[in-house]
Amino acid sequence: MSSRKPFIVGIGGTTRAGSSSEQALLLALRHAATAGAETEAFDGAHLAQLPMYDPDPGSMTAPGKHLIDSLRRADGVIISSPCYHGGVSGLIKNAIDYIEEMRADDRVYLDGRSIGAIACGYGYQGPGPVLNQIRQTAHALRGWPTPLGVGINSFVVKFKDGECADEAVAKQIEIMAQQVVEFARHRIAGKG
Repeated sequence: MSSRKPFIVGIGGTTRAGSSSEQALLLALRHAATAGAETEAFDGAHLAQLPMYDPDPGSMTAPGKHLIDSLRRADGVIISSPCYHGGVSGLIKNAIDYIEEMRADDRVYLDGRSIGAIACGYGYQGPGPVLNQIRQTAHALRGWPTPLGVGINSFVVKFKDGECADEAVAKQIEIMAQQVVEFARHRIAGKG
């Protein structure tokens, strides 16, 4: 059995530092680290540096290359998106579009990687469809969405100093992060 730590990449947030989706992502990554994973976050500030994805081989920038290099190493990914007009935000979708760079890899796209999903919206209507969108995208990219996804009504659920004020939602984030790590650990053990 391999003793290598699972490597979990987080993608999420908005251009506003400290957004609910960013804080939820960072909390999930903290739980993943507590569960024994190495983690790396690509928050809104990093994602905002990514130009619109262009498949032209000469167009890759340093931030895009860093994202793809990390995703290639990843055993699992956690995606945390705000709900914008019933869907995943453009910032998050653009980062996901960069995964097209992995189309010819031996491990195509997100093949075999566990994918955790978080959707944050100001109300009860938005998180459900966005959570579904993240899961459908994970399937399209050959990833394995965790059984638990986390939908957060940011009108009701507040984050402060990296902590979630709602105990039930905080527990859901912890469980989802543990599922990402546990699945990644099983894949590592199976692949040796």
